[in-house]
Amino acid sequence: MINKIISWIKSNKFATMLILVVAYLLFRSSRYNPLLLSSSYNTNYLEGALSDISSRNIGVMAPVSSGVSRESPPAPEATDRLVVKNSNLSLQVKDVADSMNKIQATAEGFGGYLVSSSLSRPLESSTGNITVRVPVTSLDQALSAYRSLAVKVVSENLYGHDVTDQYVDLDARLATYYKTKEKFEQILDRAVTVEDSLNVTRELINLQSNIDNLLGQKLYLEKTAQNSLITVYLSTDEYALPWTPDQPWRPVVIFKQAVRSLVVTFRSLGTKVIWLAVYSIIWVPVLLIVRFVWRRLSRPQTKV
Repeated sequence: MINKIISWIKSNKFATMLILVVAYLLFRSSRYNPLLLSSSYNTNYLEGALSDISSRNIGVMAPVSSGVSRESPPAPEATDRLVVKNSNLSLQVKDVADSMNKIQATAEGFGGYLVSSSLSRPLESSTGNITVRVPVTSLDQALSAYRSLAVKVVSENLYGHDVTDQYVDLDARLATYYKTKEKFEQILDRAVTVEDSLNVTRELINLQSNIDNLLGQKLYLEKTAQNSLITVYLSTDEYALPWTPDQPWRPVVIFKQAVRSLVVTFRSLGTKVIWLAVYSIIWVPVLLIVRFVWRRLSRPQTKV
């Protein structure tokens, strides 16, 4: 058995060297940086790369991957937290369209931009909602400006999401990819055959693609943390707005909803009556003809 292994190593020196390099990187990562092993993405990638390079000897991969731990490590400590701050507002205003224009202009004045907006004009009241992004440094000023547009602030929410752990994990994964890429580049410089060069080049392309993907995720987290998302709900009617459930039961709202439902029911009945009246020029003659025919048929015939 040992002779066969030695013989295989002698006949596959390049593949053996590559396996040892990747095994060394895995061992080093598991010893000095346990955070990286929490990412199944890194583990699967390195296993796939090693399996592809060592495809000439099936079964070599098992002992290398069996020792990799997939348990999530404890969260890292960070002094500067990366927090995404967003806010929701429900405002009763006099003019919904005008207020939406002012909200957009205010956001752009702070260096922000419009994300989305919608406006509807129901029979009861005009309603709309608008979503903007503003720099997190101007969040308080923007919220203050939006409150000044309202006749009444029905509800307001400010919430944050800490993404520091995700950001640190991306940095750690990038460090591993950069080290692996450096090793592959060194191996490529020493490659002799065309097949070996193509195999290493393919892995380098995959590594660069993964690095670009992680860099994009880092940039997204940075930009999201730098710009707060503000969603403002607007209406001329307070009871048509979303509200903070600080009151579990609001009888005034229930009464107003019941009155509106009754009004809608009467309107629906009135609409049906109007349609019937307009179409009476058709259904009234038809009804008279049917009644006349029915009476003729039901009249008893006299015997001669």
